[in-house]
Amino acid sequence: MRQVAGRTDHVVVVGAGLGGLSAALRLAGAGRRVTVVEREDEPGGRAGLLSHDGYAFDTGPTVLTMPGLIADAFDAVGEDLDDWLTLDPVRPLYRAQFADGSSLDVHSCVDAMAEEVSTVCGSRAADGYRRYVDFVSELYRLQMQDFIDRNIDSPFALLRPSLARLAAIGGFRRLAPKVASFLPDERLQRVFSFQAMYAGLSPYEALALYAVIGYMDSVAGVYFPRGGMHALPRAMAGAAQKHGVTVRLGETVTRVELRGTRAVAVHTSVGERLACDAVVLGPDLPVARRDLLGRPLRRRLRYSPSCFLMLAGSRTSYDGAHHTISFGQAWRTVFDEILGGRLMSDPSFLVSSPTRSDPSLAPAGRSSYYVLFPTPNLDGPLDWRVEGPRYRDRVVATLEARGWAGFGDGIEVEHVTTPLDWAQRGMECGTPFAAAHTLRQTGPFRPRNLWGENVVFTGSGTQPGVGVPMVLVSGRLAAERITGPDPAYRSRAAAGGRP
Repeated sequence: MRQVAGRTDHVVVVGAGLGGLSAALRLAGAGRRVTVVEREDEPGGRAGLLSHDGYAFDTGPTVLTMPGLIADAFDAVGEDLDDWLTLDPVRPLYRAQFADGSSLDVHSCVDAMAEEVSTVCGSRAADGYRRYVDFVSELYRLQMQDFIDRNIDSPFALLRPSLARLAAIGGFRRLAPKVASFLPDERLQRVFSFQAMYAGLSPYEALALYAVIGYMDSVAGVYFPRGGMHALPRAMAGAAQKHGVTVRLGETVTRVELRGTRAVAVHTSVGERLACDAVVLGPDLPVARRDLLGRPLRRRLRYSPSCFLMLAGSRTSYDGAHHTISFGQAWRTVFDEILGGRLMSDPSFLVSSPTRSDPSLAPAGRSSYYVLFPTPNLDGPLDWRVEGPRYRDRVVATLEARGWAGFGDGIEVEHVTTPLDWAQRGMECGTPFAAAHTLRQTGPFRPRNLWGENVVFTGSGTQPGVGVPMVLVSGRLAAERITGPDPAYRSRAAAGGRP
């Protein structure tokens, strides 16, 4: 495994996102002096916080899975996750609503979910579900240790016995037909394949390997931190500071000073120069390469679709689950439209209501909503300066037609984020989901997390990829490039994901 060259006594981490904080905890635990520099006034990065009139909104990810990976980060400095953060299981994990009026509650307990599937889809479907769980559990076991939770420098590093086993069980088939081979009911196919969109792909294009994303929530479980998702980076930053990490908030890094291909300092917008022995860069990798290093990527990447996000504080509450996925009648067409640069004509979307799990996130008697509609990224032809207000009204109308009656009239606080806004926040191509996980952009073919002599990247733009679990892992992999592998490391997530 390649490591940074030279001394590594003082490391500057740019960005207090989940990847940067994960790296900082590992580096501190390994005895390095660490300084974290974050442009916002709060830690979190994409897992940010927006406070308005008594509402506390999470501005980034809202589905938290694989808490064992969070526990791993606290373990690095000898801290117990439970002393810093309370994670409550979300039950059901989410509710799937379908165009025919049926719905399905998704549970992590296999027996409970099999019973739900049997009730909604029939006993044969329940048998298929149990076989599917066996399949994705094996996928997870084979992928986690050998391909996800390790630095990979060369395609030859993939040549392990587990690779042959992945091929033998169908991991390199396409996701949609593989799911259908277990689950003939189209509703179940949607529930267990929509996660391909997180990887920036249609389930008809993605490899069955990416069913592992579905394992992480549908089998390993979904959790919600008390205080909202932002409580996670706040806890990580607190633990890091307790163990000597300096966290500087409200300071923007403008460039990395290089001598050849060696970083020697970072410069801030107020003219300060912070000397260092190594740098970990948390901003979106192509943006960091271009704007901070002055060394843009040489190849053009394919980027994931983006999303339209509405955060709404409301006088109106609804019966339902914490997370609801509303599926339209269309399915394959949805992916063709988004990947083709067009808005969904018959949308499928996510609505989360954090106040169902933690009422303290809103004023008394009020509710908060996180509404996410997938959209094309900025490679498409849409002008979001024009489309944004128009699409906002369309989103509200769709919500009201799908069961959230009076949604628009109930709003008293509202914030909207379009692909153009994501780009202005430093996300390449206007997507918070980074480069798509095509075969040529996965594993050793994804942009590397080590550049030059001592510059390391973390976050969804590098290995292993997109999503909170992967970003937490990316922080560990970044730290390992600096400290070397820890032979005593055994992830709590290796066997299943629960802490």
